[in-house]
Amino acid sequence: MFCGGGSAGHVIPNVAIMRELKDRYEVEYMGTDGIEYPIIRAEGFRFHMFEAPRLVRGKILENLSVPCKLKKSIAQAKDILMREKPSLVFCKGGYVSLPPAIAAKKLGIPVIAHESDLSPGLANKIIAKFAAVTLTSFPETAEKFARGRYSGPPIRKDAYKASRVRAMEKLGLDARQTIIVFGGGSGSQAINAAVRSIAPEVCKEYNILHICGKGNVADAHIRGYSQAEFVKDMGSVYACADFAVARAGSNSAFELIINKVPTLFIPLENKSTRGDQIKNAEYFERKGLCRILRQRLLTPENLYNQLFELVSDRNLRHSLEENNLKSGNNQIINEIERAVINSKK
Repeated sequence: MFCGGGSAGHVIPNVAIMRELKDRYEVEYMGTDGIEYPIIRAEGFRFHMFEAPRLVRGKILENLSVPCKLKKSIAQAKDILMREKPSLVFCKGGYVSLPPAIAAKKLGIPVIAHESDLSPGLANKIIAKFAAVTLTSFPETAEKFARGRYSGPPIRKDAYKASRVRAMEKLGLDARQTIIVFGGGSGSQAINAAVRSIAPEVCKEYNILHICGKGNVADAHIRGYSQAEFVKDMGSVYACADFAVARAGSNSAFELIINKVPTLFIPLENKSTRGDQIKNAEYFERKGLCRILRQRLLTPENLYNQLFELVSDRNLRHSLEENNLKSGNNQIINEIERAVINSKK
């Protein structure tokens, strides 16, 4: 039984592992009616719905009802687990993971957690106290958990580069180099606006493939500038990508770096986040694997200048070619299978 939600970053990694397990095990999902529901249903997996309270950062009054709602949520999750009787609950983090994990603990069902970010999230900090193991995408993060173990990131097989020629034809791009831009599952108004401001000038030399998020396509008629709300086939996107501008969520960051795409990260930073994207980006920057533009400095002029520094950064391209970051899928699956076997003894 997999769980996790609230953002695509807590769901897509689960999909990567679920796809590889579905021919060997009965694989199901627990979640809310949020973003996880359409993603998992589109994959064809059985979905069990419950309610989960979300802690709102910086708003004390809105959080007063969380304990009561959490108790109800755990009861709902417990009913599902008692009915389905899974051998294991795999938690990807986020507030949606907490009720199933606590319910599993009460029922004696083994729990495995996975933390994608460099800095652990609150839900995984709690779940790790009783999880059989907490797997991590970053080696250093494993040291922050009592039973932490580095596995690497879960990566979908279709997120690896496809054929460039076919991808460029599919996405309608010409033979020039291409800059891909995306701001996370829902897009980023700040990035979208800055990119569109500089697109007429940038597209004199490069294609821009702009994945702008649902409802964010704008009326623009610029040669070489293409927009899409969402692209399911990210392997084709990465195949076309000579350079990238992106948020620094763990999943996107690892996919870009594993595909060796020179990237300018613009980490999300506001009061509703714990700063995880900044820490992710700074980690990769220290290793010479990306460049960073802080959001508070994001203007069309700064983006334009940083973009052309990215294009001319030979050291970055060399570091990316030399890096050996890999998918953690095999290690994660080994841990799951070990826990399932132990649960049957």
